[in-house]
Amino acid sequence: MEKEIADLITRYPVLKRIMNLEPLLWQNDRLTKTEFPINGIGVELIEEAAQRFKRFEPFLEAAYSELHLTKGQIESPLLELPEMKKKLEQFTKTTIEGSLYLKSDDLLPVAGSIKARGGFHEVFTIAEAIALEHQLLHDKNDSYAKLLLSESRQVFSNYSIAVGSTGNLGLSIGMMSSKLGFRVTVHMSADAKQWKKDLLRQNGVYVIEYQGDYSEAISSGRALCQKQEHCYFIDDEDSLSLFSGYAVAALGLKKQLEEYNIKVDQEHPLFVYLPCGVGGGPGGVTFGLKHVFGDAVHCFFAEPTHSPAMLIGVLTKKHSAISVQDINIDNKTEADGLAVGRPSAFVGKLMEPLLSGVFTIEDEDLFKLLYILQKSEGKFLEPSALAGMMGPALIEDSSYLEKHYIDKKKITHLVWGTGGSLVPKELAQELIDRGSSLVKKNQMY
Repeated sequence: MEKEIADLITRYPVLKRIMNLEPLLWQNDRLTKTEFPINGIGVELIEEAAQRFKRFEPFLEAAYSELHLTKGQIESPLLELPEMKKKLEQFTKTTIEGSLYLKSDDLLPVAGSIKARGGFHEVFTIAEAIALEHQLLHDKNDSYAKLLLSESRQVFSNYSIAVGSTGNLGLSIGMMSSKLGFRVTVHMSADAKQWKKDLLRQNGVYVIEYQGDYSEAISSGRALCQKQEHCYFIDDEDSLSLFSGYAVAALGLKKQLEEYNIKVDQEHPLFVYLPCGVGGGPGGVTFGLKHVFGDAVHCFFAEPTHSPAMLIGVLTKKHSAISVQDINIDNKTEADGLAVGRPSAFVGKLMEPLLSGVFTIEDEDLFKLLYILQKSEGKFLEPSALAGMMGPALIEDSSYLEKHYIDKKKITHLVWGTGGSLVPKELAQELIDRGSSLVKKNQMY
């Protein structure tokens, strides 16, 4: 393996900086003009997923009081961050000329994270197929609110759903599967937060804990599910259903930008910064955004310096055939949702022509940004959700804009806030205090 690593460093010199845990921005020289399908995957899956969400709206409205006002629609607000922009400039000692927005997926109902999109969609896909097979629904035009009836829950109770997770995907799969009546097991890696395990158990979910990382939870969960009859394993490493659920987010964002009168075209580009773990969430969103906005959108993934799984996969073109551990990186990070050592089996390959780049960030900076956001805007996000916040400063201070003939003043920067609203208040305050102490220690802000 040492010779292979040496060869990779020779071919990709930036790999040495990655191995030294240096925060950096990597620009993807394989970015091409947007054309679908990619690797045989076309944009029709986005509309199919959007229609499935629409069919489940009566169920969601009836099942959850917080979805009464939205009539069952799953969507998060788009927030402008003028004060955070000023503080980010101070923090990074960089002038950010474009505007700054937050896509607040931490406020997605029920699951409180971006995983409500992909996770709910795959559970709905499974439930819909079973319901039609058992004639709980006459057809896809029937009212899906019927799925809350006891006879529906009785049928679903004969089936199991399982998933491996570092936290938020487990919450979304566990809570929605349990609501429908499935027997559900979440296999959680060692870095998953205790409060997430507790919340799942409170909602009737069986949680199995592992001493190893995300890859162990996935492989063990998959193997156990395969031994059971009527068990569906939701595989974050290789699920087109999860991916398409995330991609639907682009349709909602398009409407919100139009409502804000924010123009997105080649002259007024949209730059989007997405925290990345195994890759399904940010990959699906990027796929959807590229469908909606084409080459007018520029998508960057953000990863912890200790867990740059997608970065090394795309950089070396090895994708899931290489892990961070293979290059002697420990995959230890406080950003539990991003603590992934090996990227998705198919997402990286899809991203090669679509992704503008990947940047890495140190854990300490996640906590500093968490505190600065809360202080400046009164907005709390969990640490992993702050990974993309450094993006606007990094991009405007890089060679990327010059290469692509982009005027800084005409950029709309959008940071994807992936989770945090379900974090217990006491723990949230501890995280804010930790960020505060780091900021004061470094005599900034």
